[in-house]
This record gives sequence, structure tokens and C-alpha cells, in this order.
Amino acid sequence: MQKSIFRKYFSICTSLILASILILGIALMLFASQYFKTEKYDLLSSNVEKAVNILEESTNSINHTSVNSITKSFLEILSDAIEAEFYVVGMEGRTAYCTEEYPCRHTTYILSEEILNRLNKNNAYRELGNLGNIYKQNYYTVGQKVFNQQGQTIGYVFASMKASGPLKDFLGEILKMFLISSIAVLIVVTIIIYFVTHQMVKPLREMSEAAQEFGKGDFSKRLTVDDYNEIGQLAMALNNMAQSLSTLETMRRSFIANVSHELKTPMTTIGGFIDGILDGTIAPEKQKQYLRIVSDEVKRLARLVRSMLNLAQVEAGEMQLNLEKVDMVDTICQTLFSLEKQIEAKQLEVRGLDREKVFVEADSDLIHQVIYNLTENAIKFSNEGGYLEFEFLKEGNRMLIGIKNSGEGLSKEEIPRVFDRFYKTDRSRGLDKNGVGLGLYIVRSIVNLHGGEIMVKSAQGEYCEFLFTLPCAKTSKFKRTNHERA
Repeated sequence: MQKSIFRKYFSICTSLILASILILGIALMLFASQYFKTEKYDLLSSNVEKAVNILEESTNSINHTSVNSITKSFLEILSDAIEAEFYVVGMEGRTAYCTEEYPCRHTTYILSEEILNRLNKNNAYRELGNLGNIYKQNYYTVGQKVFNQQGQTIGYVFASMKASGPLKDFLGEILKMFLISSIAVLIVVTIIIYFVTHQMVKPLREMSEAAQEFGKGDFSKRLTVDDYNEIGQLAMALNNMAQSLSTLETMRRSFIANVSHELKTPMTTIGGFIDGILDGTIAPEKQKQYLRIVSDEVKRLARLVRSMLNLAQVEAGEMQLNLEKVDMVDTICQTLFSLEKQIEAKQLEVRGLDREKVFVEADSDLIHQVIYNLTENAIKFSNEGGYLEFEFLKEGNRMLIGIKNSGEGLSKEEIPRVFDRFYKTDRSRGLDKNGVGLGLYIVRSIVNLHGGEIMVKSAQGEYCEFLFTLPCAKTSKFKRTNHERA
């Protein structure tokens, strides 16, 4: 079963806390054990030193008869006070007196030369062990030398204390307090981590639910952004994505509706006229007229399909640019020659072409399509006896090209939508019955593909002007044409 992020994060945090408590407990036991050991050594050393001082004041030699009753009483008091065994040892290692009850185990053993040599060498002796097999278990043992008034060593005083029992009791108490404290801390921290984790995961769950709604096509849900942290930024990104998807969905639906409408109208016309010809509703002498209408509608459908294919290539990034040095004045002149009949029919005056060549870096075929679409529109919507005006202005490494026509122009409401797909103004629907509303959208896409910008300026009742930018040609980058070489 797949773990939720809440369970996973909660488990990791709890495991880390438990591991930290375990490590802390082990470290505490080690330090406590070392502290206990040091304290016992210090306690034994201080009391052994007191015993040495008493012996040095009361005797000049150590044997079975040299330890007087006062010294014995003092050693017994020290033994009872710290719960340790004190024994006085002569130079040969034999015990002269011991506070342990009779029979004293020390009197039956002689301390090894190794222990005495270590004490003589270091002037003190410390051991955690069985003192040369005298004890059956580990004892803390401390020993010091006893000197006479002439400064000669006359014997030794040792004190031993059980190690296992007191240490075990001490560590048991420490462990008990540590466990109680750890359990209390663990409960409190676990509760805190639970609620903190729940609060951290809550936005992620909301994002998951929102993403599922987005997957179903509902882009209306929005996430609340409380903090500008990583999760807040992710929520903002999802909100922006939802807004973009909503806009794209609206555009998709609008696109499908517009395409359906654009396809339905000519297909209905074609189907109606063909059926009329086949069933004899349309008289034979009028059939040629209606077939011409059918032909126009078929051409309109072909233009629509061609435009949509071009549009799909541009939007998919599949259209490759074949950049070359293009003379914009020559391209415009060629376009005007192909539209000569329409220009003469409206008796338009052409302005702005009596100038030198203007070179840009562009794909000649695509730019020709831009010029043709803009010029054809300018002619179509200009008034009779009006003008067509072309403008060229260099701005840094870019060339600004303007195509302007006199006439009704565009209203303020129409300007922001003029580059939308399938958008046609009310006036254009009357003047351009064959258009499909994709020309200007494709024009903008081609200009943007070249890294340029396009905009429109208009004064209603006076003029309309489209301006776009293209990168200027770099002469050294392109080979000269045969015409230039000549």
C-alpha cells in the first residue's frame, strides 16, 4: 500500500526523534558511568589521604601490632561513612589491619609486586578490578604510600568499594529519570509534529484535489496562498496554470465553434445548390451561375484549410525560417502589381515607394504573405479615391514598416481584437464575404516568429495603419545576388 506523504513525513520525524533520544540516552549513560567512576575515585582518594595522615602521626612502622586502637577506630568510622573497606599493608605486601569483618580476606593474601611497584612508581594506585584475584567481583580500589617522619616509605593504605552494585543502582536511577523525561517529551513532540505535518500537508492535498478537478476540465477552482514560501509559490503556479488552461479551453471552444461555423456556411451553400441542380429545382440556364458560387465556396474552404494548416505549423513551432536578405520595397511593389486591378477599381493613390531599397533579414515567402495580407486588407477597406501609404523607419537594428489606408478605420472596441482568430468586424463581414478571419492572426504569428512586433493604429472615419518591425539585414552575413554583382 502506498504511503501518503503525511504518514511518510510523520514517520520520518518520529523515527529521527526516537533515534536522537536513543543516542542521547547512550551518551548520558556513558557520561554518567564515567562521572560515577570519577566521583568514587575522588571519594576514596580523599578518605585514604585522611587515613594516611593519621597513620603518619601515630606510628613509625607498620606491622600487626603498630596500628593502635585510635587509628583502628578512625579507619572504621571512615569505612562506615563511605561504605568501603580500608586496609593497612606493610612493605612486603602483607595486610597489617583491615576494617573488614574477621576473617579478613586481605590477611590471607599478599599484594603482588606488580601492584606495589605501580604504587611506588606513581605514588598512588587506582584500579577497577579484583585486586589480583583478592575479590570475586570488580571493586574500585585506591592506594597511597605511608611515610615516617624521616620521609621513608613504611607501608601503604588501600580502600576498596564495590563497583557493580552502586553503579548499577546509580545508572538505574539515571535511566529511570531519563525514560520518564523522554516519554513525556516524545508525547508532546509527537503531538506537535502531528499537527504541524497535517498543516504542511493540507495545502498539498488541496493542490491534489484541484489538479484532479483540472484533469476533469473544471478550471474554476483556485488555491488560497497564505505565505510566499515554496508551497505558496507552487499554489500560485497552479492558479496561473488553471487560468491559462481556462483561457486555452475558452479559446479552443471558440476555435471549434468558429471553425464549425466557417465550414458549415459554405458546405450548406454547396450542398443546397448541388442538390438544387441534381433535382432540377434550379433551371438549366441558371446552373452555370450557381456552379460559379459553388466554385467560390470551394475556394473559400480551400483557403480556410490552408490558413489553418499554416497556423498549426506556426503554433507548433514546425515552421522553419529560411532567412535571407529581402528588399521590402521590391516585395511591396510585386504585391501591388498582383493587386493592380483592385487598386485601379478604387482609384487609389499609392504613396511612400519612391525611395531606395530597404533590406531586412527575413524569410521571403513568409514576409510576402504578410505584405500581401496587409495590403489586400488595406485595399479592401479603403474608400474610393483614397490612398495607400507605405512607411519605412529604421530604429536601431530594426526596421519599422507601416501600411496605411484611408477609409472608415477601426473603432476603439475593435482594435484590441483585430488579431484574434476568426474575428471579423461587422463592416468586414459585409465587404469581405470570402475571408475566414485568420489572415491577421497568421500575420502576427509570422512577424513574431521573426522576433518582431506588430500593432495597429486607427482614427475612425479617417485611416487605419498596421505597423510591424523586422530585423535589419546585415550585409556581411549574406552573399550578394547575381543582380548585385552585375
